[in-house]
Amino acid sequence: MFTALQGLVVGVTMMVPGVSGGSMAMILGVYDDLISAVSSFFKNPKGNFIFLGAFTAPALLGMVLFAEPLLNIIESYRLIAMYFFMGAVAGSIPMIYDKARVHRIDLKFFVCIIIGVVLVSSIRLLPDEVFSGSGLTGFFSVVMQFIGGVIVAVSLILPGISVSYMLMVLGLYERTISAIGNMDIISILPLAAGCIAGIILTTRILEMCMKRYPFATYLVILGFILGSVAEVYPGLPKTGVEWALAVLLFITGFICIYLISRKEEELEEDKESN
Repeated sequence: MFTALQGLVVGVTMMVPGVSGGSMAMILGVYDDLISAVSSFFKNPKGNFIFLGAFTAPALLGMVLFAEPLLNIIESYRLIAMYFFMGAVAGSIPMIYDKARVHRIDLKFFVCIIIGVVLVSSIRLLPDEVFSGSGLTGFFSVVMQFIGGVIVAVSLILPGISVSYMLMVLGLYERTISAIGNMDIISILPLAAGCIAGIILTTRILEMCMKRYPFATYLVILGFILGSVAEVYPGLPKTGVEWALAVLLFITGFICIYLISRKEEELEEDKESN
């Protein structure tokens, strides 16, 4: 039930412009389990299938049922709504800090975070006309769409990078949404194939990095998440009421995610003890 709740929240927030599903999964403490379940699926196919199903089904349900109401709320009250998300990001920092096994704060600590921030911020420099297939036909168009799918998969897996934002950057957003809406799956098969290949490759690399190099990996991920905040930062409140609501929602977001991350740690400890 806890996994289903996490999936529901991730599914809902994935539709928020600029918000990464990977970030929310990391914030909620389910990210590591998802990476492991996909990367090492055949080590425990039954258990991983049940876990991924328990997470994915509510995530899809959340996207279908709650995405539009949530987007309406954000459009009407964007400033204070985004402060809730920023509070949620802040609430996840202690959990990520623990996973990074930080023993001391030195130059390497800040360098890893800065690398993550810079990588997320540099995404907009990618050339969109190349991956959208403009001026390309036949085999070369298919190849570039496949490569675009691999890049989209990276944004799907890595926290801090919004999938919808990445599609827009690559010039593939309108084509993809139109194809899905018209059930024209054939036209986006190269993109989908690249996405699947990218997911398999990325999860394996990430799982290895998180196990062997937790310090650098988790701090770079923290940089990804902090860098993504710039995409949703709505500016400073203008009135006293807005200030009060923004501060209240920031604190609420912080407390909610902090408590959820602590609950996740308790569940992990129970698993290890059993």
